This record gives sequence, structure tokens and C-alpha cells, in this order.
Amino acid sequence: MLTAFRNIKEEKMTLIRFRASPEQDVDLSRTYDAVVVGSGAAGGMAAHVLTSQGMKVLLLEAGKKIPIEQELRSMQWPYDHPRRGDAPPGYHAIRFNEYNIRKPPYAKGSAFKHVFSYVGGWGGSDYVKNILVDEKDNPYTGTKYAWVRARLLGGKTNIWGRLALRLSDYDFKGKTHDGYGEDWPISYADLEPYYDKVDLYLGISGHKENLPHLPDSLFQRPNKLTAPEVKLRKSLATMGRTLTPYRAGVTTDGVKNKYRSKCFGRGACGRRPGGCDIHAAFDSPTGLIYPAMDTGNLTLRTNSTAHEVLVDPNTGKARGVSFVDSQNHRTYEAKAKVVILAASTLESARLLLLSKSRQHPNCIGNSSGHVGHNFCEHVMGPGVTGLVKEMVGAPPTLDDGKPGGFYVPRFRNLQDKQPGFVRGYGFEGSSGFGLFPDSAWGTPGFGGQFKKSVREHAGAFISMGAFGEVLARYENYVDIDPEVKDAWGIPALRFHYEFSDNEKKMCEDMANAGKEMFEAAGIEVVGVDKNILTEGWSIHELGTARMGNDPKTSVLNQFQQSHDVKNLFVVDGSSHVSASCQNPTWTIMALAWRSCEHLADEFKRGNL
Repeated sequence: MLTAFRNIKEEKMTLIRFRASPEQDVDLSRTYDAVVVGSGAAGGMAAHVLTSQGMKVLLLEAGKKIPIEQELRSMQWPYDHPRRGDAPPGYHAIRFNEYNIRKPPYAKGSAFKHVFSYVGGWGGSDYVKNILVDEKDNPYTGTKYAWVRARLLGGKTNIWGRLALRLSDYDFKGKTHDGYGEDWPISYADLEPYYDKVDLYLGISGHKENLPHLPDSLFQRPNKLTAPEVKLRKSLATMGRTLTPYRAGVTTDGVKNKYRSKCFGRGACGRRPGGCDIHAAFDSPTGLIYPAMDTGNLTLRTNSTAHEVLVDPNTGKARGVSFVDSQNHRTYEAKAKVVILAASTLESARLLLLSKSRQHPNCIGNSSGHVGHNFCEHVMGPGVTGLVKEMVGAPPTLDDGKPGGFYVPRFRNLQDKQPGFVRGYGFEGSSGFGLFPDSAWGTPGFGGQFKKSVREHAGAFISMGAFGEVLARYENYVDIDPEVKDAWGIPALRFHYEFSDNEKKMCEDMANAGKEMFEAAGIEVVGVDKNILTEGWSIHELGTARMGNDPKTSVLNQFQQSHDVKNLFVVDGSSHVSASCQNPTWTIMALAWRSCEHLADEFKRGNL
């Protein structure tokens, strides 16, 4: 199916080719070279690299393939939707207070027909009701946790926030720098070539800053900063800090991919929970999976929920994956010479923990006892909102037609030592005019004067919120609930996880530092948020099968290969040794590219 979009600015026709249906007849009697579980950023990258190396790959996705362009409808005006974007009656998104007051499973006993994570409560819930999992079918237990899941081809890459950042040796060698935790078994030099490969293949927009703690990418055209953002950038420079345009996993100059278009600022990026239906923003299906299918080496099976890594009883090596068809509830086996887990950090941990056998009684790949442990992510909540008085009454500009606003990289615990906590945090922020100014909700009055005030102030506000590193600790872990099961009879994941004093002290500093930076820039502070959002809110879960050189204290080696089972790889965020404070998607894909190149080379040598 060929669909055309007109680029109004350049008066050229941009043609994007969409696959009408990627479904194939799947032969489960054959043994594939590799089976990949999960089709998000990691699974898509694994499929791309391995098929380009000539390997025959079976890709299993628990969800279905949906017509994502029809789902997102990002050019639809609110007044053209019967409920202005809201989902129909019977759908409910879990709220902040529910996460904190109730205990999971949060959908248990709910009177609503369908229950979703908090993302379903953002503006435009109708556009994600078929993307997010129904919590009634997918329960979890234990400590409070806001687990956001998307089961469909491409996973959360269909609605991700698009911030694409690199890690540095401040992250990879964190223990060397400050004495906490463990160093990664790799350095920035090991991963830099693969960051470059991801940049060039998928496209990333941004501006070079030459910061040692936030390495630059091979950027395409950046998005312009608004006047308030330029004001803050200039002020921060006098403090030795940096504000840089949002580093977005979005192609602004175009890439060689018939399934994608370059961004042309349609003005819809901030109106939905996420997603890009012209595929300028990276998503796994158009960026990785469809091109991999064009090689003839990739077979895709959707509606396939993996629940066990199968083991050869003679060798103890992985021989494939057992999965449940999510539609007919029947169990099948997929046979392969190599098994690659890329189901997302928590789902891969769950799959490892469920895979017990005579050869691996403590679950596969778990001789260290670290599977499920060292779980980490990002803490968020504190932030600041300000008013730039000289912008009141300014003529409106188009500011919501871009994938993000700005980013303030980490500035704590680099050269100095901050009292109270180790590691650091960065700020994501935005300003300018939007389709609907959020400031209207707090503007007093009504009638003509109310409207006049809202319009005059619409482009004058600027806000930013922090994302901080949660320390990887053995006592933060997940395991399998002995009683609760999901809709397919698969035992549920159980959380044992909470923020430590380090994160709480860090959050205090986030709020204070944000206020300090706005005041130094001459921006009137109109709001400071000091509340910490529920564990899991960042959607950046990491750890649970960390890499390392010592098989006694780690699950995987530097190539994300199991220490115990040489033909088992875990290439998603599970392998991360620490969380850093940078968004992880670009690092996940760079690591997966590096590991799968190594995998393919070892496969050809007959070493797996």
C-alpha cells in the first residue's frame, strides 16, 4: 500500500511505503538460526543486524500488528473526534493516587471493563487504547509500581518520547568515578562506533555541545529553540551549565528508508501520548523490522507470548522458546540454534525466571543468583514552571510542531561532590505556543477577559522536569508470584522495589536547582513541584540481568551473552549495569547492534 503526504513547506510529495500486512505462514517444524523474543527497539535491532548477516531469524511478538497510522491519527483535530480524543466509556487509566494508595494488581476488582496504565490518562486516550496493555489481562503484584506496557508490533517505540541520548564513561565507569556499584565491562570507546551506526541508519536531530558527560551524536538539523529557551540557555552558560535543543530520535533531513519520511513540523507532536504516523520519529517496524523482512531472512509471528526458554536436556543449551498463541491460547514451540531475548527489561526477566529445568533449577542463566536483581530506572517528579514576562502578549508562533523542547544535561557530581547523594540528573523542558495552552487550566476568570488573558500568556510559560539516576541495588528485584497468573495462564511478575534515600535527597536538589536556574535567568517562578512520582513512572526500567566480567556477580558478558548458556543472549535494557540519568533507547540499540554483530560472527565460526 502506497500512501502520500504533501510537504507543504517544500511543495514536494513525500511517498512512504507501508506494508499492508507483514503476516507470513510460519513453519514451526523448522529450526531457525535464531529466534528473537520481542519486536521493540532491541528486538527490531536484533532482527535488522542478524538478517543483514544472512541469518534466518524468527521474530516473536506477544501483541498484534495494528494499522498504527489509523490508530494515531495525529492530523485529526480535536473537534473532529466525538469525544475530543477521549476513549469511550468503560476505559479507565490508573491515576497517581491509585498507584500510591492501592496495591497491585491495580485492576483487580475494578468496575471498568478496561484498565490501562497512567499513560492512557494523558490527552488523547482514544489514540492509545489499542496500544497499551489491558491491566485486567496482565496483572502484576508486590510493591507499588507504575508499569507501562505496550503489546503490539514495535512495542513502546510506537509511542516513545523520542529523547535519544548517549552515555559516557561517567556512566560506564561510574564506580571508578565515585566508588558506588559496579563498572560496566565496556567503555564509551567500545560503543561509540555503534552509536554512530544507529545515528546514521535511523536519524537523530540535535546540536553539538562538546560535553564529556553527554557525547554528541552525528546530528541532523536540530529544532529551533523558542525565545524563552534561548533566554535560559544564555543564563545557564554563565553558570557553567548547558541547555541544548531536544536530541530527538527523529530524522529531520531524511534517511534511506522507503518506509519513513523526514519531519516537516506538522504541529501534532505534543497533542498525543506519542507516536508519529509519518514515521519521521523512529519506530521499530518501519525503522528496522520491515527493512529486515525485505531481505527475505526474517519470519514474523505476532500474537505469540513467550513463557519459557527451552533447554536441550543433553547439552543444557537453549534449543528454542515455548509460547502461547494469545488468540487461541494454544502452546507452541519455536526451535532455533540461538535464542535472543528482547522483550523489555521486566518481561525478559520474567521469561528467564520462568525458565527452570533440571539443568537450570534456579532458572536459566542464573548461576550468579542475580537474575531479577539490581533493578533500576529513573526517578522523576520534581520540576519548575516559570513566566517570561517580556513574552506576555507576544505574537503566536508555531512551537508544537517539533518532537521536543530542550534538555539540560547532568551537572551534579561531575567534577564536584554533591553532599547527600551520588550520581546526577538532567532536565527535560519546553515552552512556547501549543494547540491548547495548559496554563488555561489555572487561569482565573471567565468570558472575554479570560480568553484574552489565556491568549496573551500562551507563549510566555516555560517548564522543565528532572530525570535522575536510581542506583542499582541487589535488594531491588523482581520475582515470580506463586499464585497470580495472567489471562494466558502465565505466572505474573512480583515487585520488591522502592526508592532509596539517595533518590529522595537527589529529588530535593532537583527542585531547588530548577528554581535557582530560573531565578538566575530572570524568569518568574510560578510553580515548584517537589513531589516524587511513583516508582516506574519514567518507563525506563533497566537492570535485572546485568553485564559483567565476573560470572559470580553478573548474568551476561560484555556482548550480552549468558555466562552459563552460550547460545542465549539478552539484548534489551536488562543488561544495563546502572541506569545513568540519560534516556536509554539509543544505548539499548547501540548495544544490541554490537552484540548481534558479535553473535553473527560467532555463529559463522560455529562457536554457538
